[in-house]
Amino acid sequence: CQIMENDFKMPREEDIIKRSEEFQAEAEAVLEESGIATVWRDAGCRVEIVGSMRMRLMANHRDIDLHVYSPVVTEADSFAIAAKIAKNPKVKETKCINGLMTDEHCIAWHFIYERYNGKLWQFDVIHIIEGSRYDGYFEEMADRIIAHSTPEQRETILRLKLESTDYQEGTPPEDSIQGPIHGVEYYEGVIDHDITTLDQLRQWVISRRKQPFHYWMPVG
Repeated sequence: CQIMENDFKMPREEDIIKRSEEFQAEAEAVLEESGIATVWRDAGCRVEIVGSMRMRLMANHRDIDLHVYSPVVTEADSFAIAAKIAKNPKVKETKCINGLMTDEHCIAWHFIYERYNGKLWQFDVIHIIEGSRYDGYFEEMADRIIAHSTPEQRETILRLKLESTDYQEGTPPEDSIQGPIHGVEYYEGVIDHDITTLDQLRQWVISRRKQPFHYWMPVG
């Protein structure tokens, strides 16, 4: 399914922020009209927006990230809530990854929602046990990024996201990025490593992915 905005020309520098604000407003409208967050709240879950939408750093991907929390998460309860969402005829696809037996203690849901204009939006909803290891972690990450990023860095992040749209290189693994650049890689690269160009970002991502995996957030 197509969940990336690719029917536009690269905006001028002065239009990058404006375009992101318009995209953010559209995402907020989609979240409201879809009713997906409401279904989880009605089931007694605490619902938190995370990711680029929380940070107001949306660029070109039509996706909305939610973390939803319950004191107890079971397959039966989570599937029952997801079934209510799947009944919506505008929800075109529902997928699940059960991670309850991992240290993340969660069930990941992915819903594809179709707007009246035919555009598809992806909802990534992680159903998490309250008090478990990652309760609040990614909310804190987003809030620290907001606090530690300058206006110039935020514009750089948005520009790099747009410049790297659909980047795939058919070169050997050691010389290329395998798969898309992840959101956190933009944030860490720009905020901690003063990256300003796409070439710099690509080279840094290649190096970073050779290191042991770790979650990052700004210090302090």
